[in-house]
Formats: sequence, C-alpha cells, structure tokens
Amino acid sequence: MKLRNATLDALPAGVVRPGYDRSLLTPGIVHIGLGNFHRAHQAWYLHRLMQEGAALDWAIVGAGVRPYDAAMRERLVAQDCLTTLIELDPGGGAVEVVGSMIDYLPIEEGNGALIAQMADPAIRIVSLTVTEGGYYRDPKTGAFDAGHEDIRHDAAHPDRPRTAFGAMVAALAARRAAGQGPFTALSCDNLQGNGAILRACLVGLAWLSDPELAGWIDREVGFPNSMVDCIVPATTPDVIARAEALGIADAAPVTHERFRQWVIEDDFVAGRPPLELAGATLTSNVHAYEAMKLRILNGGHQLLANVGELLSVPTIADCMADAEIAAFFRKVQAEEISPHVAPVPERTPGEYLALIERRFANPEIRDTTRRVAFDGSSRHPGFLLPSLRDGLAAGAPVAGLALAEALWARMCAGTREDGSAIAPNDPAWDALAAAAKAARRDPLAWLGQRYYGALAGEAAFAEPFADWLGSLWRDGCRATLGRYCG
Repeated sequence: MKLRNATLDALPAGVVRPGYDRSLLTPGIVHIGLGNFHRAHQAWYLHRLMQEGAALDWAIVGAGVRPYDAAMRERLVAQDCLTTLIELDPGGGAVEVVGSMIDYLPIEEGNGALIAQMADPAIRIVSLTVTEGGYYRDPKTGAFDAGHEDIRHDAAHPDRPRTAFGAMVAALAARRAAGQGPFTALSCDNLQGNGAILRACLVGLAWLSDPELAGWIDREVGFPNSMVDCIVPATTPDVIARAEALGIADAAPVTHERFRQWVIEDDFVAGRPPLELAGATLTSNVHAYEAMKLRILNGGHQLLANVGELLSVPTIADCMADAEIAAFFRKVQAEEISPHVAPVPERTPGEYLALIERRFANPEIRDTTRRVAFDGSSRHPGFLLPSLRDGLAAGAPVAGLALAEALWARMCAGTREDGSAIAPNDPAWDALAAAAKAARRDPLAWLGQRYYGALAGEAAFAEPFADWLGSLWRDGCRATLGRYCG
C-alpha cells in the first residue's frame, strides 16, 4: 500500500495511524535538517500530542539548505510527508505512521522559501538537527568561527544566505522590520549547551552585517538548551523491504529503539506545545542530563565504533556481544567516564550506564559501526575529551581514554586489521588520514592536531597514547584490549 493521506484508512491492521484530521493541522514549527532522528524523535512527540487532540497548530514544516536534502524532500513530499516508524525491541516492536509534518520546503539557492516561511509569524519555533560539526565553531576554542567561507558569504549577502543560520538571521530581520516578535531557536543536536552555541552562532553572524539586529536577537530570541536521546539507525534497503513486508510502501521509513528522552529548558519566547504531556522533561537543569548522556552514551558509542571498524564488527550490538570489546567498554565507562558524571533526579550514572548497556546490546537495532564512527573530528572532542580533561585534573586513571584516542588514530589510517580499506568517513578525513599515518612513526603527529590543544603536553595522557598506538600497530586490537583489561 503506497503511503499517502488517501491510503491511511487502508493500512494493514496493527499499524497505528494518525487519529487526527491532518487537513486541520497548521504550521507552528520549521525544522531544518530533517533526517531520520528528527522523524523518530521530535516529530513523534508532536504526533503523540496530536493523537490526543492537542498541538494541532504546531505542525512541522521541514527544510534543508544543502543540495543533498532535495532527495529526502522528493521522497517525503511524494507521500504527503508521512513517515512509518518501526520500533525494534527484543520484546516485540510496534509500527506507527506519524503525521505531524505537513510540508517540506524547496531546496534552493539563496533559501528564499525557507526565509519566507520562518518570517511568517505563525512559525513560533525553528528547530535544527544539523550535526555536532555544523555550528561553525573554532575547533580549538569552541567560539563562533566568523572566518569560515560560508559565514563570510552570508555576512556579505544576508539576503541570499547559504547556511541555515544565515536564513534564520534573515527571517528574524524580516520579522523585526515588520514589527513582529521573534521565534524560539531550538537546537536538537548533541552539543552540551546547544542553546548557547546556537545563540553565539546567530548573534555572531548577525553582528557581521547588522550589529543592531544582533543585539535584538540576543535580547529577544529564546535559545533553550536541550538534550535528545533515541537510537535511530540509517535507513537501508533492508529497512524499506521490512516496511514493504508489513504492507507499507514507504520510500523513507525509519527504525528506532523503544527508548526516547527529550529534556528541554523552558525558555520559549513565542509559546510552545505542551511537550511534557507527551513525556518530555521541562527543566532548568538541562546541563546535568546533557553531561550524562553525551559522556556515557555518545562517548560510549565512540569507544565501540572505532574498534568495531578496525575488527570488521558490523554493528554496535555486535560489539556489545564481543566479550573483549564489551570488557573494554565497561572498564573505561566504570573507571574513567562515570566517576566524572553527576546524577540526575531520575537515575545515578551507574544506573544510566546499565540502561545504555541494555540499549546498545539490542540485537534488533542494526546501528552500524561506520555510521556511529562518522565525524569523529567532532565527536571525540565533544564526547570523550571532556572526560579525559576531568580525569587529568582529578589525577584519576585515563589509560582507557588514551587507548580510545589511539583506536581512533589507528582507524583513521584507513585500513582494518583484515587488510580491507576504510572509506573516508569524516569531513576532515584527508587531514586525519595523513596525521594517522605519520603517527605510526611519531605519535605527536596525531596529538599535535587542533583537537587536543594542551592535552598533547600532558604526559599522563600522551605517554599511554603513544604506548597504545604502538601496540595497536604491532600486536593488534585484541591483544591491546586484553592488556588494558588485564
């Protein structure tokens, strides 16, 4: 059955479908960067509210600013922006069609349609999932990178921006000129303090062309910090076939785990849907939730993905089923990451780690090590190096984190232990590969990269890093893991 509005009533029995009249939905949110995660997470929360007759004026309009977004737009518009969510759980999953998204804007040079939509006062939230590396931050300082080519373009051509942030600034300028209030800018990316980072990006960009506008954005726009969590693998031909086997012809179905979490700072300047009624947590202390999730879950993903790639272990669940990899994961988490994480009201770091182990071990989730290892140049600095710095400051063990960095360096050399090639998997792959190959002879060639800064001079980290890297090249991953786990 081709997924469309007209076929919703004919979907197979057991498939949960929108119980609300989608023709009555009106837009309240523009979401930029509409990938699988958004459709399985934020869109689902809105859908749950709509199923209860709420938030009907908060429908989502999808958007993108890169040419590759056009393919996703074509697939979704052809099926009335509906998405099939397939829950994967060892105890039995569920299938649900989500209808909270009602349009997907054209992908075009200058982003005119996107600017016009965000300038509409009906849009009260603009949210984003543009990846951790998409916020134009200086890798050494974390500050806004005003010298980036894209940013310089948008500052010189504010009416024809090429970035999502330039489009947001242009829309806010239009709203201000028309005497309208601002929207709330809501980052949903895995960055600690993502609201503050988004604020710095928009204010910094606006300052380059219109300081008065920059001041207005800083004063008037809401930038809630948020933490999002749900494991959502990439859509493969197998996932499309799985939907077809269920009787649904969906060109872009999404698989996901049962667990979801959304923690949001309640800093909305133009209203918000009652997300807490769908299970979201509204709190003034997002930071503690962020730190726990980014360090234990996202950091844990990097512990597994790099060694999994080197050993040709295809998925995160397969890594957890591998006794030697799992032992490495547990030792680093228990001794070098969790001790530097504060509890949150719902759980301790130890309880959260146990939850993550169960989630990672879910054999139904075919989350590939390659996908999780992507963009290590953003993920290692964001997810593992903060724990390393805390450990060094406390005089605590960091040997396992040093081994994690050595595994990343070994992976970026571009070959697995079986001799097969690792295809480029990072925006900075060429530089990483060159440094990784040079580090085989001189470990400082890796540690001298911009990601490490002063860490390169910390003997308690640099010395075990060099030892582990030599061991990986000489003895291989398994022998090295065994020596660490001892």
